[in-house]
Amino acid sequence: MGIIELITLSIGLSMDAFAVAVCKGLALPKVKVKNMAVVGLWFGFFQGLMPAIGYLLGSRFSDRISAVDHWIAFILLGLIGANMIKEALSRQEEKADPNLSFAAMLPLAIATSIDALAVGVTLAFLEVDLLFSVFAIGIITFVISAIGVKIGNVFGVKYKSKAEFAGGAILIILGIKTLVEHLFF
Repeated sequence: MGIIELITLSIGLSMDAFAVAVCKGLALPKVKVKNMAVVGLWFGFFQGLMPAIGYLLGSRFSDRISAVDHWIAFILLGLIGANMIKEALSRQEEKADPNLSFAAMLPLAIATSIDALAVGVTLAFLEVDLLFSVFAIGIITFVISAIGVKIGNVFGVKYKSKAEFAGGAILIILGIKTLVEHLFF
């Protein structure tokens, strides 16, 4: 996986966190840099941690399933992407909550990074530098989430569903690219 694919993957993965960060920004009466940093750190840390865990789990089995690893990557990325698109098209509104406490942020950080765990399993089948990948995913998610808080505070939820849709489409495209490269090149 090249740097462009890693950056694209990181942006796609961060869209769930971005959407929740927009909701946090919408709920906050006034956004401070500290608020942006808190949300960014929570989401960035877990988006970086989960692929590492997934990679470690996937690498334990990679030698046994290397013949079908491209199909696994395609299916996982496709399912995650399709789910993100489904959520983006859903008319269900999320309740905006300004609470940035440990009890409020921990479940959100875990929930928005579950897809990153599955992507980590996929990374175990690809040629990647795990440490670099984890840091790239974490840092990109930190930045996008911090910006999401500000955007939510300024613009409201106008871009939330568009971001989720784009993130889902990116993951599906990466899954297709992985499958095509393995089957035809």
